[in-house]
Order: sequence, then C-alpha cells, then structure tokens
Amino acid sequence: MLAPASIDVNKSSGLRITWDDASICEYSLEQLRSMCPCATCREARAEKKTKKPLLKVLPGNYAGDVLIESVSLVGNYAIKIAWTDGHDSGIYSFKYLRELCP
Repeated sequence: MLAPASIDVNKSSGLRITWDDASICEYSLEQLRSMCPCATCREARAEKKTKKPLLKVLPGNYAGDVLIESVSLVGNYAIKIAWTDGHDSGIYSFKYLRELCP
C-alpha cells in the first residue's frame, strides 16, 4: 500500500503529499472539503447526482472562507481534517487521497 512520505499542510490553500513512490499530489481546499468522505457529505453529494460536487461547504450554509483548522493522523492509514466551518468528521484514508490525486 502506498503511504505518504510527507504531508505538507497549508491551512489557507490545501495539502501537498509526497508519496513513498516519489509522486506528488496537491489538493486544494475546495477539493478536500467538497469531497469529504464522511457519511453526511457523501449523502449530500449523492443527492446532487453529480460527479463533481458543486457545493463548497457540506452540509450547511457557511458564509466565510472555509480553511483548514487542523490536520491529525488517524493511525497509520488516514488523516482527519477539522475545518473552520465546524465540520470535522471526515477521515481521509491514504487510499482515498491517492484516488483523489488530481
């Protein structure tokens, strides 16, 4: 299984992951927030029936810019991102992040 060699967090622009195979993936805040893997966000995306979610904030109506508040490791398989809109239930597995790599 591929694992990150390093994870660089920029709270106002996103993540940059260097994988152990030396590939590099950059994830924007919009991409990470709109593709949150939690059940609530998955359901909201399914309701929209679109491959590219149009909602910038899921769920709710958050008026400000959504930024990363914090990032923490979940075991050795994922990260958990807390957002400034109060959402923090998404656990982004490394496998999922690799699939999202732009």
